[in-house]
Amino acid sequence: MFTGEHTSPTWWALAHQPVHIPSAHACLYFFVVEEDNTPLAVTVTPCDAPLEWKLSVQELPEEASGEGSGEPEPLEQQKQQITNEEGIELFSYKGNDVEYFMSSSSPSGLYHLDLLSTEKDTHFKVYATTTPESDQPYPELPYDPRIDVTSLGRTTVTLTWKPSPTASLLKQPIQYCIVINKEHNFKSLCAVETKLSSDDAFMMAPKPGLDFSPFDFAHFGFPSDNNSGKERNFLKPSSKFGHQTSSKQRVDLHKVCIRNKNIFTVSDLKPDTQYYFDMFAVNTNTNTSTAYIGTFARTKEEAKQKMVELKDGRVTDVFIKRKGGKFLRFAPVSSHQKVIFSIHSCLDAVQVQVRRDGKLLLSQNVEGVRQFQLQGKAKAKYLIRLKGSKKGASILKVLATTRPNKQSFPSLPEDTRVKAFDKLRTCSSVTVAWLGTQERNKFCIYKREVGDSYNEEQKKREQNQCLGPDMRKKSEKVLCKYFHSQNIQKAVTTETIRGLQPGKSYLLDVYVIGHSGHSVKYQSKLVKTRKFC
Repeated sequence: MFTGEHTSPTWWALAHQPVHIPSAHACLYFFVVEEDNTPLAVTVTPCDAPLEWKLSVQELPEEASGEGSGEPEPLEQQKQQITNEEGIELFSYKGNDVEYFMSSSSPSGLYHLDLLSTEKDTHFKVYATTTPESDQPYPELPYDPRIDVTSLGRTTVTLTWKPSPTASLLKQPIQYCIVINKEHNFKSLCAVETKLSSDDAFMMAPKPGLDFSPFDFAHFGFPSDNNSGKERNFLKPSSKFGHQTSSKQRVDLHKVCIRNKNIFTVSDLKPDTQYYFDMFAVNTNTNTSTAYIGTFARTKEEAKQKMVELKDGRVTDVFIKRKGGKFLRFAPVSSHQKVIFSIHSCLDAVQVQVRRDGKLLLSQNVEGVRQFQLQGKAKAKYLIRLKGSKKGASILKVLATTRPNKQSFPSLPEDTRVKAFDKLRTCSSVTVAWLGTQERNKFCIYKREVGDSYNEEQKKREQNQCLGPDMRKKSEKVLCKYFHSQNIQKAVTTETIRGLQPGKSYLLDVYVIGHSGHSVKYQSKLVKTRKFC
């Protein structure tokens, strides 16, 4: 390593640390090579905007002896003797790639490194040495430096790469840092870190052998000088991918370092979205990095939900996963004045939306049996969207028809509770009542003995209203009867269930059965006979 100097009076060692350069301002560094045939390597890494830089050499003044190499006094004396001559240009470059000058035999002289950013204020890194063979500060790339995409899903991408020989052969401390974003590939880790806030520099790796989401772990920063001997501490957890990484910058860019693994699965990605992936081998001793050849991939599309076609006047069974959804389509074959949608939610409430030719007609939560009558339109097509419950899976029965008299579901009162009369309770019987409607329907009542430990929570789990009497044992049937009342205020019926055992608990279920045979269960009722009479 050798010393050098910025155009300001401060001495500067050519180390690999970010340096700020204002727009349209030249940055000039000097360094001295005292002997001919000296190996020389200079690496310039733009961190953001493109740079113009050139390396040139002037002969050393005769007064400059070799006694003071590396000390500021000889260089100060040499600077005073520098003429206006620019010297011999050895190399020049313009762009934002990481670029190198390497020579196995360089002449002695005073070297000038001129850098200029013409676009905007930016940062860069410089590394220079006269012992490149022994230093080897930059990790070496394998013979095939590409990143391979080995698995592609809707929200995940698995990447593999060949290890750096610096780690596998030279046993240097190398870790791999992966960068994910949706805009473009990066040419250097320095460019990535310019985009990220300092608090989001690094993330903790998981236990060996486990694939993981980089966005479920906390970021890490390089330890400061006064903390270099201590373990790194967790910082605040990072946000999920696709959100801003800090309050300072809104960048859709993330980086994770995974030690010496060479396989990694990125998760929590968005379906049908193109992502760019870069991988850098980082020498943790020198804090230098080398970029592999970046790649990109588009995640798979979401699986398209199969559209369920509804037939006019036919009941369709629908199952929806927890928090899931289903789309139903109804396209009447003939002109119609009205459309009736009957929906029976067998378990918890579901959200129902109906659109006609793209126009939203209704959006409601449905629990139990609901019927919606909509104005018809010639050649109209209806799209029904069902959204399931957050509590669990949903089971529904759906009927769409253009014929008002084609009703498969029985009519129900608003209140489907079964009431028990405590004063009429005996050791062998209970008396219950429930509401009916103005429509004549068939009602069947069933009983089942349950243990004393049976509670409301167990009863709730059995509240599938779509399980009809055909699923019950014949021995559980109490009776069936027809009932209705033109006066809705008097549409109440009572029934006494006899032949029960003293001090026993029973679960009572009332089913109302429509003209087409479709049944709906009222809310179950838990009753208990008297133990002593």
